[in-house]
Amino acid sequence: MAYITVKYESEAIQRHVAFEMFLPNDRKAEHSVYYERPMKTLFLLHGYHGTAWNWIPEELPIKYNFAVVCPNGENSFWLDGLSTGHKFCTHIGEEIPDYLCKTFGLANSADDTYIMGLSMGGFGALHTALVYPERFGKVGAMSSAFVTRQLATIKPGFDDGMANFDYYRECFGEPSEIPGSVNDPEALVDKLLAAGVKLPELYLCCGTEDFLLENNREMHDFLDSRNVKHEYIETPGGHDMTFWNEHGTRIIRQMFDN
Repeated sequence: MAYITVKYESEAIQRHVAFEMFLPNDRKAEHSVYYERPMKTLFLLHGYHGTAWNWIPEELPIKYNFAVVCPNGENSFWLDGLSTGHKFCTHIGEEIPDYLCKTFGLANSADDTYIMGLSMGGFGALHTALVYPERFGKVGAMSSAFVTRQLATIKPGFDDGMANFDYYRECFGEPSEIPGSVNDPEALVDKLLAAGVKLPELYLCCGTEDFLLENNREMHDFLDSRNVKHEYIETPGGHDMTFWNEHGTRIIRQMFDN
């Protein structure tokens, strides 16, 4: 695979930024049906305290003929924050796809552009695809930080040991205003359903020893309550790469096998 670091000036982030790209263009699987169609694109979103990196096995892009795009979302929850230069949802939902289309001929439509993330990135993957369903056709959300219900009740002075009130307010806006807002995935689902817009294919999973298990069960139950077709899997596992390596591979095979 070819490894490329792309640096450019971002309007959404208001500075020079970089994203990582991995292209299976230096090793072709002969006689593979996947090389008879245009190259697809998979966005990979990191978690809290993470950074842009390719956390899937190299053989998968080679086998299925897809580019891997790894943006850097800092600790933004992949949302358009309150501050200038913190439009991370716009960055990955509009800016990078437009750049890929114009520069590399990739990410031209939802049919050939998918998104997957873990933890904070799982939230970001689902949220971004619901904001931009015309851009992303399939979503993999692993061990996702679906925390909007909990955040709606926090007050100044709150600190959960990972982040404080001011951090969550910067990412999500006023906590009491999260329900029904553009930063609420459940509200976005209801909006798309009411408008008759096709939702992306959804693949969700979480380990039974994961501290975010109940949050993921809540999202699964919500999607069921709206009759939204999705896959949700629980297996033994924690909030770690052992779980994500196993289920990331499984989700990618489901995404690209058809």
